[in-house]
Amino acid sequence: GRGYSPVEFDLPFALDDAVLAVGTQMKNTVTVAWGRRAVMSPHIGEMDSPRSLEVFERSINDLQHLYGVEIKQIVCDAHPGYTATRWAEKQGLPIHKVFHHHAHAAATYHEADAGEAMLIFTWDGVGLGSDQTLWGGEALLGTPGAWQRVASMRPFSLPGGEKAGREPWRSAAALCWEAGIAVPDTLDVDPLVEAAWRSRLNAPQTSSVGRIFDAAAALTGICVNASFEGQGPMLLESASGEPAGPLALPLSRDEGIWQTDWSPLLPVMQDASLAVEDRAAVFHATMADVILQQARKIRDETTVNSIGFSGGVFQNRLLTEHAMEILQADGFEVFLPELIPVNDAGISLGQIIEFGYRN
Repeated sequence: GRGYSPVEFDLPFALDDAVLAVGTQMKNTVTVAWGRRAVMSPHIGEMDSPRSLEVFERSINDLQHLYGVEIKQIVCDAHPGYTATRWAEKQGLPIHKVFHHHAHAAATYHEADAGEAMLIFTWDGVGLGSDQTLWGGEALLGTPGAWQRVASMRPFSLPGGEKAGREPWRSAAALCWEAGIAVPDTLDVDPLVEAAWRSRLNAPQTSSVGRIFDAAAALTGICVNASFEGQGPMLLESASGEPAGPLALPLSRDEGIWQTDWSPLLPVMQDASLAVEDRAAVFHATMADVILQQARKIRDETTVNSIGFSGGVFQNRLLTEHAMEILQADGFEVFLPELIPVNDAGISLGQIIEFGYRN
């Protein structure tokens, strides 16, 4: 199984040197590629402990030894704070940086074997975007090495930055403040957090759909604090009742990018007259409809009809199946990867694909 042995992939290009892609911060894997071959390591995990770094380095050495190759170049995430990126910078080899969501999109494109431009929805927690904000709700159009960001979500400032991943109340409070509505008492928000948010202290801008899912989980009362990233969205998914109709969210152009405004969801998520399972169902239906509405706009402008999904949000079966169903009913071709993980474990292979198309 993928958990125990390396996974091999054929490449659509030939590499002159052996190249190492070091992946990202969460759910890390590494990939070594040479010629027309790429080999992805078993799952390494979160890169936030000495033990993880030890496994990471051993995996890199093992892959080189096993396949008799010597790494000459390194590809890493563009985020300067990631452990793997900092490691890469100390190796004395040529380095190539790839944006997180470009790698997500490239991985899906590679498995789809499309041969033409695709529209790929990269929905996840957060990753550094080309405008230096934290992306997580993007639709990217094109091919590896040439992605264009064509749709996103209304951005908001995330209080506490990375802390928000395990404290869904932070995302919920942020959306309420951004929309100018009262934060519910159930969230018990420290006034210092609000003061910091208003002065934009450690409150980076993001378009993260993962954090919007967190906010919905907190506003419905399902999960205010989480013991791991993604717990809120998982509980929200499992709480969802019978399928519901979507809310129509505003979709408008902002500096050439289609942007969906999530704010009409907030009062519905807090509406105690609706059962929690109904609120959760409305949320999932609405987020699936966001994908359909954005995809329609892009198809109208470009005639691109091929859709792909990448990013940890698409581990949500309810969202993904419903989005695929309504897209296909509207005439789109839809692709969901099966060999390459949609979450951050697929990033290292995506980095190789992005690098190979660029070079």
